[in-house]
Amino acid sequence: MKKNSLGKSGIEVSCIGLGTMTFGEQNTEEEAFAQMDCALAAGVTLFDTAEMYPVPPQEKTFTKSEQMIGKWMKQRKCREGLVLATKIVGPTVTSRAMGGYIRDGKNHLSSENIKQALEGSLSRLGTDTIDLYQIHWPDRNVNIFGQRGFTSPQDEDPENAEISETLETMEKLRKVGKIRAFGISNETPWGVMCYLSLAENNGWERVVSIQNPYNLLNRSFESGLAEIT
Repeated sequence: MKKNSLGKSGIEVSCIGLGTMTFGEQNTEEEAFAQMDCALAAGVTLFDTAEMYPVPPQEKTFTKSEQMIGKWMKQRKCREGLVLATKIVGPTVTSRAMGGYIRDGKNHLSSENIKQALEGSLSRLGTDTIDLYQIHWPDRNVNIFGQRGFTSPQDEDPENAEISETLETMEKLRKVGKIRAFGISNETPWGVMCYLSLAENNGWERVVSIQNPYNLLNRSFESGLAEIT
């Protein structure tokens, strides 16, 4: 299968990746294992998951997708050669039904929370390194997931982490080998440029990937983000 490079990270991924957000809800463990077996046999090396998965997010199923992947890799002894991508959630409301069960709702992208989330993912996946660690959504007021609720920066939660803190933490984790590369998801053109300029000004590694919606029904990527790429 054709492979593509993730920026200048030295990581190559298959042009098709396996998404796992159904593992543990719509798909049983047996079905998840069958999907991963099929993907691996077809030459797929990129497996994408998230601490929040499966969806819809629920406290009772939280982290099941990562757990299933970790169990499968242990049984198949196939960690080498795979590119594991997972994500840390952005800020969630404190309601238990709306993500407040994840670190008790303390999900701003601060250095402390990122490190805590990463250790959890490493443990569940049974690995020492995450190849691609991604921000699931921004730590600021922004229109995402089809919502239009943008408010002015003056109304920001004072606990929101600055992009510079998030990026510097990822750089430190990369240097100690906890992650190999860093990516973003559900970002805006403004946010992407902030990440890129901060990396350039501080001599840090750049983000190597962005995971935003793009399909026949949602072509919003073409309005701004495509120009950056």
